[in-house]
Order: sequence, then structure tokens, then C-alpha cells
Amino acid sequence: MTSSTYTKYPRTPHLPYSPGATRDDVRMLDTAVFAGRDVVVTEKMDGENTTLYRDHLHARSLDSRAHPSRDWVKALHGQVAHLIPDGWRVCGENLFARHSIAYDALQSYFYVFSVWDDHNRCLSWADTQEWAALLGLHVVPVLFEGLYDDRRWRKHVVDTTVQEGYVIRTAAGFAYADFATHVGKWVRPGHVQTDQHWMHQSVVPNRLQEPS
Repeated sequence: MTSSTYTKYPRTPHLPYSPGATRDDVRMLDTAVFAGRDVVVTEKMDGENTTLYRDHLHARSLDSRAHPSRDWVKALHGQVAHLIPDGWRVCGENLFARHSIAYDALQSYFYVFSVWDDHNRCLSWADTQEWAALLGLHVVPVLFEGLYDDRRWRKHVVDTTVQEGYVIRTAAGFAYADFATHVGKWVRPGHVQTDQHWMHQSVVPNRLQEPS
């Protein structure tokens, strides 16, 4: 297959009150798109956006090359790829390499945040959780589920020493073309990958939870 067979994960727009938005970022004009809708708010984790298919995987760039930080997720893909239906894709965060935030108690080095079917539709959050469980994968930590409250999230306090931010998405599924009106992110002010791009530094693995 060629790269045209695969789909790049779209750029997530910043919420209007996201302090980490820069001039080059995509911004959501207002939050009216969430009004009256059930949403899911999840932690925005500081890793590498990664997509798994039945026959392939790639980072955000479709032509992403080999890198030591991707070896673990490649091994994981080898274990679960046969369970991913043809034409579907599983998107998540590869957290093997430490970027700006050091994690010391991860459940896994890969956390799912969306699953897309062969019609290029993002599954509902409930279905996403079911598929993650079927694949034996973890989903990103959930901070809230319920009706969107604009005042609440404008006032929400993030511990920026341990969290990059959060992502709000509709609980219902949606088409790829409608991504920008169903997903928005809040990113901490001044968030950067590292002083130098993390891929050009020695890989420092994040830490997993100690076995209980």
C-alpha cells in the first residue's frame, strides 16, 4: 500500500481560552459547538501521536521513519494488529519517550484516544472504550463525562507541572470532515516539546507503574 491509503490525524483546534495557542495553531472560534452536547474531557498527554492499522502504523507524519522511541509501540502493534478490522485505525499517544513532562506511573506506553471505522468516522467514546478493551489497550485518562458547561471549563485549573492540558470531544461519534467542530484542546502556556526537538536527543523512557 502507499501513503495515500493512510490518513493523517487532523490538527486539533485550541479552545478559545487555551493559553498555549500560538500564531500558527488552529483555533476554535467559540465553544458554541459543544452547547447542549454530552462531551468527554480527557487528559492531553505529552507523547507522540500514533496511528495503528491492521497492516501499518505511523506517527503524525505519514512518512515517519524508524526511531528508538517507536520500537515499543511497533512491538505492541505486532500483538494487536490482527484484531484491527480492515480499513479501521486506532489513534493514540506513544508515551515511551519522555518529552517535556516526565511520567513515572504509566499503565502502558500507549493510550488510545480515538478509533476510526472504514467509513472514516470517529467512533463514539463508549464504542472507543469497548474497542480499546477488546484490543487490551488503555484509553487516555478521563477527567469528566457529561453535559458541556462552558463556565466550568473556562475556570478549570490544570496542574501544569504534571499535565500538558486536556481535550474536549463530543461523546457521540462524528465524520472526519467534522473533526474541528467536535474536538478542542486546552494546552498549558509555553508548552514545548523540549529545548531541542526530543527526537534529536537521547531517548529517556517514561516509567511504568510498579507491579502491585
